[in-house]
Amino acid sequence: MRNPPQVMLVAGEPSGDMLGAALMRALRRQAPGVAFSGIGGPQMEGEGIASLVPMADLAIMGLVEVLPRLRLLRHHMDTAVAAARAASPDVLVTIDSPGFNLRLARQLADATFPVVHFVAPSVWAWKPGRAARMAPHFDHLLALLPFEPPYFTAVGLPCTFVGHPVVERDLSGDGTAFRHRHSIARDAPLLVVLPGSRRGEIGRLLPVFGAAVRHLAAGQDGLHVAVPTLPHIAGTVRAAVAGWPVPAVVTTGEGEKADAFAAATAALAASGTVSLQLARAGVPMVIGYRFNAITTLLARRLVRLKWVSLVNLILNREAIPERILEDCTPENLAAETARLISDGAARRRQLTDAAEAMAALCPPSGTPSDRAAQVVLDVARAGRRPR
Repeated sequence: MRNPPQVMLVAGEPSGDMLGAALMRALRRQAPGVAFSGIGGPQMEGEGIASLVPMADLAIMGLVEVLPRLRLLRHHMDTAVAAARAASPDVLVTIDSPGFNLRLARQLADATFPVVHFVAPSVWAWKPGRAARMAPHFDHLLALLPFEPPYFTAVGLPCTFVGHPVVERDLSGDGTAFRHRHSIARDAPLLVVLPGSRRGEIGRLLPVFGAAVRHLAAGQDGLHVAVPTLPHIAGTVRAAVAGWPVPAVVTTGEGEKADAFAAATAALAASGTVSLQLARAGVPMVIGYRFNAITTLLARRLVRLKWVSLVNLILNREAIPERILEDCTPENLAAETARLISDGAARRRQLTDAAEAMAALCPPSGTPSDRAAQVVLDVARAGRRPR
């Protein structure tokens, strides 16, 4: 490995951009003068990477969306491969975006530098064969969840649990200020509603969540609702909540979201990483989720999970109420949420469980980013593993 090392990173979506930026900061702490190249978004560019192509071009999901962009994606793939061969970095770190990054690793199979993939795919949930397909093309895998490494080491791919980035994020907010800004009394119950970030999710879940709020309103005097969302879908969400029978404020921005969490009595949320954010912020929650009809049929055949909430998966028990598929009804969601709002003991039990889950997401030492940087540098020193 050169001194200072040269590290190439490739991220293809906003979550990967966030992970990549934190990793770059940690690498800089451990290897001053480290040089970066590759593909990233605004956060990674802020840390000094000059992105080879616009990261937004890679953030495409679904066959229908990908097909019209195939030529552009192939061009960006050729650009990334050529840049990697020309730079011959000490290590290439591919971050999430498995569709693009697995193909990139395959095309660099004959390269002399090692390739690390950051974020283990959810083979424990579906498509377990992906672990074996990844093994020949990567030198190491960085896992965010403590139970993931055995799925990959079993097929010969070294894998290290580095911890989840949620445990190093500052999610503290000012609940008093939030209530004051939005005219919510100090003792009024405040429900945070989080129907997801994609339009499809919002279209499926927000009507169900809204109907649950109507049930709650009948038995919860003074109930208020806050709906943190993203700027590009805020208009859609505002239109949907306009007819709700309780005061509902739609907010955007991470600061407002943190303040809403700090002010909340409870949350009603879609399944996903937001459940870890709520657990980290100390907000008791109910999880609800529905797929579209085709995905529901596939999920019944392919998904091998007892639970969908990451907190429940980590603890291997239902610490958080989940109402999924046909059980995701307004009546069920309202009943579970009402219990959390009115039952202080139930809230305290869930927060104790959430703290246990957060502790399990911490690496043995340091922060997740520092642990990930340490493994990346160790792999760079060791070079490619024998195939």
